[in-house]
Amino acid sequence: MPHIALLGDSIFDNAPYTSGGPAVIDHLRQALPAGWSADLLAIDGSVSRDVSDQLKNLSADHTHLVLSVGGNDALLRADVLTTPVRLSGEAFILLAQAVDDFAAAYEETIDEVLGLGLPLVVCTIYNGNFDPPEYQAAARIALCGFNDVILRVALRRSLPVIELRDVCTTSNDFANPIEPSVEGGAKIARAILSTLEPPNILTLANI
Repeated sequence: MPHIALLGDSIFDNAPYTSGGPAVIDHLRQALPAGWSADLLAIDGSVSRDVSDQLKNLSADHTHLVLSVGGNDALLRADVLTTPVRLSGEAFILLAQAVDDFAAAYEETIDEVLGLGLPLVVCTIYNGNFDPPEYQAAARIALCGFNDVILRVALRRSLPVIELRDVCTTSNDFANPIEPSVEGGAKIARAILSTLEPPNILTLANI
């Protein structure tokens, strides 16, 4: 029977931000069909290259992997949004450098995960719930570069993608600017399940 492992960061490991309410893994386990199971291997605060350590906790009976990582890679380069520049083009250069660094780390991570031979689903990075609106707008545009990396890597490797920008879309979906709330976690769990449940899971198993 399907045994799912959630890899990545606090998008899945969001229990510290739900004030005792159900986290993503709780919502997912509650919604899984009879006989299915799921484990949380994701760790709050992880960046792309930390996933390698999470893979060490996989067991022989895991059958499907879901990965959500990249948000913390982007946060570590949030200075791009506030660094003074003389010309707008200089800001794009700074962003391009940050995205290129992420691309190298993310692609390396995906190749390592795929080396296990298990079906893999990846997630994009949602836009968050930042304030003021001007910062939210800047963050949204900057994240397009990071999400372009995720989508292009997934396309080249024929990986299914959960587009979290279309999953967590309201302020109620966030416990703070960057973490999923109970409501957001429920939406994420439903998105995972809809990607993995039959007939989709049969397709994934043949990748």
